[in-house]
Order: sequence, then C-alpha cells, then structure tokens
Amino acid sequence: MHIPNLNDARSRKRKDYNRIDYSVNKNIINKFSGKKYCIKTYGCQMNEHDSENISALLESIGFSRVDDYLDADLVLLNTCSIRENAHNKAFGMLGRLKHLKGKKKDLIVGLCGCMAQEESVVLEILNNYKFVNFVFGTHNLYELPEILDRAISTSKQQIEVYSREGDLVEGLPVVRDNAYKAYVNIIYGCDKFCTYCIVPYTRGRERSRKKEDIIDEVKQLVKDGYKEVTLLGQNVNAYGKDLYDDYNLGDLLEDIAKLIIPRIRFMTSHPWDFTDRMIEVIAKYPNIMPSVHLPVQSGSSRVLKLMGRRYTRESYLELFHKIKDTIPGVSISTDIIVGFPGESEEDFCDTMSLVEECKYDNAFTFIFSPRVGTPASKLKDDVELSVKEDRLQRLNNVVNKYFLENNKKLVGKTLKVMVEGISDKKNMYYGYSETNKLINFTSDKELVCGDIVLVKIEDAKTWSLDGKCI
Repeated sequence: MHIPNLNDARSRKRKDYNRIDYSVNKNIINKFSGKKYCIKTYGCQMNEHDSENISALLESIGFSRVDDYLDADLVLLNTCSIRENAHNKAFGMLGRLKHLKGKKKDLIVGLCGCMAQEESVVLEILNNYKFVNFVFGTHNLYELPEILDRAISTSKQQIEVYSREGDLVEGLPVVRDNAYKAYVNIIYGCDKFCTYCIVPYTRGRERSRKKEDIIDEVKQLVKDGYKEVTLLGQNVNAYGKDLYDDYNLGDLLEDIAKLIIPRIRFMTSHPWDFTDRMIEVIAKYPNIMPSVHLPVQSGSSRVLKLMGRRYTRESYLELFHKIKDTIPGVSISTDIIVGFPGESEEDFCDTMSLVEECKYDNAFTFIFSPRVGTPASKLKDDVELSVKEDRLQRLNNVVNKYFLENNKKLVGKTLKVMVEGISDKKNMYYGYSETNKLINFTSDKELVCGDIVLVKIEDAKTWSLDGKCI
C-alpha cells in the first residue's frame, strides 16, 4: 500500500527520469474476458485522454466497455480535483456505487486521477469508503492491470498512489473516442504553484516527452487519417524547458505543422511561458489554429500577486495585444476567478475593465474554490458568498455581451468548419471553426464526420453560429 503525502508532493527536487516502453503483463492478458467496464471521467482534456489509455489497458486484459454503469462489472472514476464541484460529483457517484454494491456484491469499484493524489481524499476512502476496491494515482496509470488483478484475487483494498513521479512511459495502448480528432500529451505536471491550484501536487513537476516520441505519434495519427491533434499539458507552454537547451513549444509546433495535418491546437497556456517564438510560428502556419486559451484569472495586479501568477495586469495585456496584432483573425479565450480571498470591489473592477479591453471570444468564469493543502486555502476568505455570486453574475453579463458581439461580426463570412455530427436541431450538422466557434449548419449533401467544409454564416447567437454549407 502506498498513500500520497502532501509534503512529498510539494518537493521539486530535480532528478533524472527514464523513458520506458510499456508492455502488458502476459499473465493477465484476456484474464477478464466477458467482464464489462464503465469509466466516469471528470475534469480536463488530459483526464479524457487518460481515460482513453485506461480503456485500452482494461480491454487488453479482456474487459469490454459499456456506457451505463448499472450494466458494468467494474466502474472506475477518473477524477478531477481542481474545483470543489468536480470533487463533490465524484463523491456523489461513490455514494450511488455504494448503494449499487449492496445489491451487486461482485461489483468492482476503483478511483483514479487527480483526486486520488490528494492525501485527504485517500484517507477518507480508507476510513469511510471501504467498499472501494482499488485506488491508483496519476503517476502509475500504466500499473492498472496489475493493481486490479491484485484487488480481485486477494479481495483486499489496493491503494497504490505515489507522491513522487515515476518514469515517462511510452507506448501505452489507447482506444481513442474520436476517429478524426486526437489528444497528444507533450508535457506532464506543473512547476508554477499558483496559490489556489492543486494541480502541481496532483500531477507533479514538469516532465516533457522527447520530441521524437511526440512527432512519431502525430505521424501515425496522420497515417491513420486523423484531421486534428490537440497538444496537451497542464502548462503546455513550458514544453522542453526541462529537457532541451534550445527547443521549445514553438519549435515543436513548427515541426508538427510540417507534417501536413490539417488542424493543430494546444492547451493550456500560462501567460508567463508564452514566447514570441510561439506567436511567430502560429502566425506562420495555417494549419496551426488561430485559437489561444490564455487564462488571466484576475485583472488586478494585487490579486495576481496573491495568486502567485508571476505576471502583472500590464504584462498580460502587452502579451494579449501582441498575439492579437500578430496572428491574423485569432480568437482568445480565458479563465477568470472571482472572490479570491482579499479581492476588493476595486480589484474586481480591474477585472471588469480588463475584460472590457480584451473582449474575449470565450471565458470560463468561476467563484474561488479553496483546495485543501494549497496556500490560498489558508488565507482568510473574507468575501461574502452573496458578494461573490453578484460579482460572477456581473462578470458573466459583460463576457456574454462580447461573445455575442464577436459572433455577430462573422455573419456573412465563410468559415472552414470540421463536421462533428448531427446537432440537436433537426437536419442540422454541427462542427467547429478554426477559431473554435461552434457552428450549426445545413447542407444539401450528406457529410461525413471529420470532413472540413465551407460554411457561410447566416445568424449569430451568444454561444454558437448558424449557417449553410456551400
């Protein structure tokens, strides 16, 4: 048994890590043939991609997938810890599974992902959720087959969570959820330690994959007919800093752009690591999508300092305008937290004025959610909930206004759209533009998912656009 330790998770002592190739344990290949599994995934795109690896690992030992957890022999929760809401959803699901296990004695229940890396969560499971058969963390996902096998064969709860990172494992099997869009991990972990964020503790220090491994993976995706790749990292802009002296995300983007895949995206960016080289490369290559997610979190330099963001309002705006002025037609989205401890009305007004200046194409807005073990959780939370809720509503009113204004500017224009499927609207397809706008559209001919088509925009709404394929 290995239980995570918050103090160990804070450590950032540099050490060498190995690149190893994954191979399945031959003793348990197809051992669980006939068994069914269901994965419930919470959180970010990295968690979604982890679930694609988890599916492949389970299917390599005989499991087959079902969508309804009531039909499953194994239910695995791949969890997120970044906000309280996701935390509560996962524990709510555990409550339903406890009830189900009272009727279905042989049901196997597991938990993994970022919540599994939290010491307080694992201790709660040990004390109050003894029906959970196994728990593993973000650093040893590849050990799932062996951990599951031990849990079943011994009938003892298995807790295998490490607070220090292991090796970088290449060649993990993957069952992709999409036949034309793919996620590709390029860097794991984060060294920024923003005061409100649990990610550096749950995902560990920054570790970049070798460029050759990433490029080979994308080459195979191109060969397999994929039309879009999204490069993933908790702080994707930091790619290469731990591995190379003179090779960074800008260089990697350029190398991947030369592979002639139609669409390349990346997320999530930290403004501190967004380089001129990246801006130059995005502007140069038409297959690198002109869509940038650039979290600001607050428009107040005082609050940004309390958050440990390592940039000021002024430096963020300088970067924002450099991106806008250099990359033709770029759209920029952001994240904003309201009600951070100590946030005054003046601080909030600074955020509002920054939004008025940036006029974002999209924004994800949240009320501050304290996470156990982070420095911000120890600050006096002196902003009343009613004030936080009022600020969130005022902020959303402004960001929504600009979403609609920006969308209205696209009416009458023709956009390239990747077909994703049939929308809820009758006889309408849906897909996303190069700038990541959701488009609902009609077509006189039958279209196939993954096709990239031209759509003339006829109407604009706050969250989407309507048009016709031409």
